[in-house]
Amino acid sequence: MSDSVLDLVRPREPARSLERLRIGFIPLVDCAPLVVARDLGFAEAEGLALDLVRETSWANIRDRIVLGHFDAAHLLAPMPVAVRLGIGHLEAPIVVPWVLNHGGNSIAVSAALCAAIGERGGIEDPAAVGAALRRVVRARAERGEPPLTLASVHPFSCHEHQLRYWLAASGVDPDVDVRLGVVPPPYMVDAMTAGMVDGACVGAPWPSLSVEAGVGRILLSTGALWPATPEKVLGVREQFAERRPEALAALLRALDRAGAWIEDPANRPALAALLARPEVVGVAEAVVMRSLSGEIVPAPGAEPVRLADFLRFHGMGPNGPINRPRLADGLWFSAQMLRWGQFADRARAFAAARAAFAPTVHDAVFGPPATAPSDEVHPFDGAVFSAAAPEDWLDRHPRPAAPGV
Repeated sequence: MSDSVLDLVRPREPARSLERLRIGFIPLVDCAPLVVARDLGFAEAEGLALDLVRETSWANIRDRIVLGHFDAAHLLAPMPVAVRLGIGHLEAPIVVPWVLNHGGNSIAVSAALCAAIGERGGIEDPAAVGAALRRVVRARAERGEPPLTLASVHPFSCHEHQLRYWLAASGVDPDVDVRLGVVPPPYMVDAMTAGMVDGACVGAPWPSLSVEAGVGRILLSTGALWPATPEKVLGVREQFAERRPEALAALLRALDRAGAWIEDPANRPALAALLARPEVVGVAEAVVMRSLSGEIVPAPGAEPVRLADFLRFHGMGPNGPINRPRLADGLWFSAQMLRWGQFADRARAFAAARAAFAPTVHDAVFGPPATAPSDEVHPFDGAVFSAAAPEDWLDRHPRPAAPGV
């Protein structure tokens, strides 16, 4: 890291007394707001000292926020809904006072699978790429070969639901025609190198690292699947929000300033250096910089593809303020869990989404938005989801019926 970047980093133990918050994070580019809030003094200016704890898996970070080991956590956007429902774990009232980012995920596959797919659309054309993948899946089935193994980072993640949605919309049943598994983000390249997975949906910088390692090829940016939806959120327990409202408000103000700093393109080189450090993401600055700039190199030696809004941390998006929790997103996540059989009770699932993604805390700190945000989600296949009628969308989009391809 250059001396100029080191000069930006504030001392970890400031002299004056600060209120300490312990926050868990996963080594991904989208942990940036937490790192910037700590290292550039935005948290200190709000009277906070942030202890950031690096974890390797989303299961670990979920367990530790539920059990009270953390005051707050960098969470997968659907995870607070799943935790409120107690799916696969203890039930706990997690709320989302702040959306950390939109976007940043890609679908990468092995070099062998990419070669088998052959001609396909670009990384922003999920319909064409999905049709090409479907042909491979069908051919493998006809030859009696085992199904492809594809991975996400957690069952209750945008990665899992984006992968399932894309496969189903492409005519591939994710529960019949392929095998789905879970691999923590830092191990995804290793899993692909070992031949344990044929492809994965994972957040930056790991798809680019698979290309750098020569084992992966990036097929799709998932921003083309679900534009302008949350990827990671700040999660806290309701008890923390109720007992320490001043600390939470101070944290949100620090994250707001951090997000505004991150969104300025002039700060990207310094941010890449901050995130590349071994104790944060621990990868080359150049790889982080490409993610921050929306430059995707889909294969070794290929020309970069520049994607507008690949990764957003602050400001306005098509659906309203990026950092404000939006009811439509929470309901959309719960609808995916219901569609794929991860939960059965519609009323409870939608109630959990409304509780987790209520913008109450956010608006108490920053005020309501000047104009009402959109209450819709617009996936690539045109199957518009409305927060006003989530049951109708589910009725029109049941789980695919076997046989698949």
